[in-house]
Amino acid sequence: MIPRIRKLEPLSDYRLFAVFDDGKQVIYDVSENIRKIPSYGLLEDVPGLFRQVQLDQSRTCVYWNEDIDLPSDAIYEYGITLDKGETNYAVAEH
Repeated sequence: MIPRIRKLEPLSDYRLFAVFDDGKQVIYDVSENIRKIPSYGLLEDVPGLFRQVQLDQSRTCVYWNEDIDLPSDAIYEYGITLDKGETNYAVAEH
C-alpha cells in the first residue's frame, strides 16, 4: 500500500516535514535530489519555488511543477523519522 500524506510543510534548507495517515512523521531532505537530479536544480535556482510544494489529490505525491515531483513512498522510506506524537519538530531545524 502506498503511504498517504496527511500533512506537508516545507522547512528551511530544502527539507520537508510530512505526517502520514498511519501517524509516522518524517523530515525528508530534498537537497540530495537537488544535487543529483537536474530538474530539481530549479528548487535552488528559482526563489520561493521550494516553498510552493503541493500535495496531489491522491496524497501519494508531492510536486512543485510538471517536472519536479516526489512520491510519498520515497519520503516515507528515506525520511528521518520523528517520535510519534512529536509536534515540535524544530529540533530537526538544525
